Amino acid sequence: MKILFKNADILLKDEKFDVLENAFLAVDGDKISYIGSEKPADNFDEIKDMSGKMLIPGLINCHNHCPMVLLRGVGSDLPLQQWLFDTVFPIEDKLTAEEIKAGSELALLEMISGGTVSFSDMYFEPEMTIEAVARSGMKANITRPVQSFDPNETPDQSYRMKEAIELYDKYNDSFDGRVLIDFCIHAEYTCTETIARAFIEKVNERKGNLHIHLSETKNEHDECVAKYGKTPAEWFDSLGGFDSSAFAAHCVWLTDSDMELFRRKNVNVVHNPTSNMKLASGFAPIQRMLDMGINVALGTDGASSNNNLDMLEEMHIASIIHNGYNLDATVMNADTVLKMATVNGAKVQRRENCGELKVGNKADIVAISLDAPHMVPALDKKALLTYSAQSSDVVMTMADGKILYENGEYKTLDREKIYFDVKKAVEKLYK
Repeated sequence: MKILFKNADILLKDEKFDVLENAFLAVDGDKISYIGSEKPADNFDEIKDMSGKMLIPGLINCHNHCPMVLLRGVGSDLPLQQWLFDTVFPIEDKLTAEEIKAGSELALLEMISGGTVSFSDMYFEPEMTIEAVARSGMKANITRPVQSFDPNETPDQSYRMKEAIELYDKYNDSFDGRVLIDFCIHAEYTCTETIARAFIEKVNERKGNLHIHLSETKNEHDECVAKYGKTPAEWFDSLGGFDSSAFAAHCVWLTDSDMELFRRKNVNVVHNPTSNMKLASGFAPIQRMLDMGINVALGTDGASSNNNLDMLEEMHIASIIHNGYNLDATVMNADTVLKMATVNGAKVQRRENCGELKVGNKADIVAISLDAPHMVPALDKKALLTYSAQSSDVVMTMADGKILYENGEYKTLDREKIYFDVKKAVEKLYK
């Protein structure tokens, strides 16, 4: 399938992002084949007029818990530990594969309509999410989280470890490379050292990508230091957690030595500003990490601690809170945040041909309408994306050259069926 987009404003990246106006972008199969000001000479199966629209790279949500859309709003206005242990875990204990399937599909609807083409997820029953991703046409890095609360549990007894390895062996690089399997230790405070050490050894044997929560709250950070004499970052490193490839979500309470460790070990950081603000976890030292050359991407976290999966909103919040906290309007800017949501996210996911609109890359393309009142006048289109755009401005989402969503219509998922299944799941969980 060869598609030509004409009359489009196209967000391109060189040293910084820039907008090529009234231009053409061609897609051949799953890749971008042309970008330029002149119409290409090829014949096309379909030509789409993008007048009044901007084409941007598909957004990448690097930290999520898809099925938690079923817990949207649950436990609001509580600190993290109380929210997690007293509110979230008891509901999650009731979840079956059927509910997780419904929640995953609802999350995909939300992300696709908001311009997200790929996400990194950690949740149990991950095959339900993988099946939904396969049908949807999206991309995802999926994990089966490893936890252990029993100090006497041995690696041979850990069914979570077994399931995580089996998931990798069965699904990694499946569905034309759209599904990648990463590995996950939920957090230091939810896993014993014995299980963490044994699992990390298995991860490193496979040169895997380790997805973790780390130093999200001051309490978590301080209790780890009291227990082990190490920060959570130092604890994971002492077990070999950063010897292959790793990305850590939150990182609000990193020390200077933690950040230097991350720089040295090439650990990626996923910033979750909305979740950190909602749970009052604090302000992550993002600018210092960026200044040190640490790769920082963006994530929404789960919908129970956000309460949505809107990456455009996440970009907006990331772009303003650090300026306010530092009393400096130059700390963050549009280029920095756009990079976090695209190029940096592709690096976290180890997807080398994604995250940027350029010839030869995967055709992961989102069309943003410039027609809404809050997008007029379009004097600075990069600023519009970070400070004005809403998920409702997304009029098309394409992944690997396949249109998944266009003008309010889902092309690959049955919205009404998903809503019906979600209604049943909610009735069962909260009766």
